[in-house]
Amino acid sequence: MERLKERLDVAGKALGSLLELPLSKAVDDIVRDAAIQRFEYTFEALWKAAQLYLREKEGLDQGSPKGVVRACLQVGLLTEEQARLALELVDDRNLTVHTYNEDLARRIFSHLNDYAGLMKDWLTEMQEGIQG
Repeated sequence: MERLKERLDVAGKALGSLLELPLSKAVDDIVRDAAIQRFEYTFEALWKAAQLYLREKEGLDQGSPKGVVRACLQVGLLTEEQARLALELVDDRNLTVHTYNEDLARRIFSHLNDYAGLMKDWLTEMQEGIQG
């Protein structure tokens, strides 16, 4: 359980760094690209924390981000609407990691505010789940 608490703490700190940036207004290219980078590492920390949560609290072993999202829906950490958004988030994260395209960067940045809200709610659910 201690390792899970550490992972959740790391995810919380990563999310905090993402939320420091202005995500809901026009920004210059440098801030936009920094936000996308922070989005990438925040999601990495979050899905790995969720993976460990599922293993330790639910006895489920998932090996991929989308498998983790689906399992989180199954155990009630995410609603259906949140899971749909989380699957889109995974797709966007995959696009940002494997290619760079100016139009893609603008499109993904336009979703970061929603993604940050989702990740905050998801993290809160897991934090509450280890307390109860």
